[in-house]
Amino acid sequence: MSEATGKQWAILVAGAKDWNNYGLQANICHAYQIVHKNGIPDEQTVVMMYDDIANNELNPYKGNIINQPNGPNVYPGVLKDYTGDDVTPENFLAALRGDESAVTKTGPKKVIKSGKDDTIFVFLSDHGGPGIFCFPSSSLYAADLIEELQIMAKNQQFAKMVIFMECCYSGSMLMNLPDNISIYGVTACPPDTVAYFCYYDEERQTYIAAEMSAVWMSYTERSDLDKITFHDEFQNLQGQMKESIPCEYGDKEVSKLTVSKFLKNNPTAAQETEKGLSPTDLVSFYEAPFRILEHQIERENDPVKKDALKKKYDDLQKTKSNTERAVEEICQRCCAGGGEPATAVTTSLDLTHLQDFKTVAEFFRTTCFNWHDSKFGYALSQMHIFAKLCAAGVDTERILEAIKEVRQTSTVFQ
Repeated sequence: MSEATGKQWAILVAGAKDWNNYGLQANICHAYQIVHKNGIPDEQTVVMMYDDIANNELNPYKGNIINQPNGPNVYPGVLKDYTGDDVTPENFLAALRGDESAVTKTGPKKVIKSGKDDTIFVFLSDHGGPGIFCFPSSSLYAADLIEELQIMAKNQQFAKMVIFMECCYSGSMLMNLPDNISIYGVTACPPDTVAYFCYYDEERQTYIAAEMSAVWMSYTERSDLDKITFHDEFQNLQGQMKESIPCEYGDKEVSKLTVSKFLKNNPTAAQETEKGLSPTDLVSFYEAPFRILEHQIERENDPVKKDALKKKYDDLQKTKSNTERAVEEICQRCCAGGGEPATAVTTSLDLTHLQDFKTVAEFFRTTCFNWHDSKFGYALSQMHIFAKLCAAGVDTERILEAIKEVRQTSTVFQ
């Protein structure tokens, strides 16, 4: 059993909504079942998810969510501490730091009431970009997350913390995590690459899981958590993930602790299977909407419905093309006059540049393409261009002016 003298807390967050992102909420439901079965009390667990999947009109099995092929229903009993419009970055940070007064929602304001002897396990699952983790209608930026974690460490609000994060460019969210504040982070990919969905379900016509989550939860479920460490978890990810490249950040000493120090342990909950599932049907988060529509078009027999799906696909492709063109025009304006091309620079941002990038990204989102609208979700895939501009030291005002000019003059918006 765990030797920890404090309590174990968990906060599980899906920032996604909509049927196409089924797998991202399914990840959180599955994670809840794991922490619950291993003995973390519900009063020490916070769950945030939009909750529009189980009873979605597209769900052929109402009240049912699966996270692996022919898997069990992971929805029953899942906590609904924050759902719908209450799933926000502000509420996440407030819940993480135990600040009920900062939570904006009606009803109970459940937060992590951790102390200096306690552990906290954080799992975040959604779309992202450089320095961005998405919520349904707003974004959590790396600069704000890192600042919050440093304040919590300074205030001795935990003994150790582990963060698992699955989103595109997730490494960029934790690469500036200090290595001396007892926080260990694992991400689905490096700061400059994408994450992958897996397990396309023909009946549900969507992807039901994501690669890193599928691997870490499969390994965790078949293990005695008193006998494996988070370093073991990370090594297993390295060995089993086929597309994404997992990364680790922060305090590597924390990775030497057994998983039971954070998730408790119920050996009877461990599955008897020796071999975990190997993720299949891998597709990047950004490409998933296109692949889903391609599957639907191929499967549809009704000519009218097939034409409607084809139009939806064509519209999505047009939006993709327009987004890429607008960003290219912005980049050209920023680099006019002999400036260094943004493509020649890293996307890695230090804390100063993270703040600049947040300003630029939010201005682009509100001025050009709001990626929280599913029609414009592809816009996130272009944020690495702005990250490179900021990393190259291009003046923030210059970038903002270029965005404004392109929005006003480009044929993309006419």
